[in-house]
Amino acid sequence: MGNYILEEKDSFTVIGLGTELKSDYTDFAGVNKEKSDFWQAVSQDGRLDTLKSMAKNDYIFAVNEAVNNKMMHYAGVMTESPAPEEARVIQFPKGEYVVVKGEGKTADELSINLTGIAFGQVLPEVKDVAYVGGPNATVEMGHRNGFVYGEMWIPVVRK
Repeated sequence: MGNYILEEKDSFTVIGLGTELKSDYTDFAGVNKEKSDFWQAVSQDGRLDTLKSMAKNDYIFAVNEAVNNKMMHYAGVMTESPAPEEARVIQFPKGEYVVVKGEGKTADELSINLTGIAFGQVLPEVKDVAYVGGPNATVEMGHRNGFVYGEMWIPVVRK
């Protein structure tokens, strides 16, 4: 099983710019291409830089959340600043989180690796907690030795 820890987190807020993912959630290639295209767009048009300027730390969040029966994906930052008009305020609950650490050559690779380990290995095998929905996020934390490193944060409840 992938390496993970259970960690207690205080509630926190992420301000995110989002896109609806149209691919079926089991179509990993389609979902990953949509996410990659979205990140390329927000990076090139300056919207991600605007968000980064509001952030209270250097973390960049890739948030997945079901909203009104739509699979949404957001580029976000942790901030106390008011949200820009086109952004969404995403509340993460206080409580236990499954935290999976990893790295990749790119932010895309980091996200794909962590999501695969978290949802493909850790959550199916962990016995005492369950993911019951709500926002989850890949958190890009920095760069070292030519790699992007970070964590996947998934809120869970005790079974």
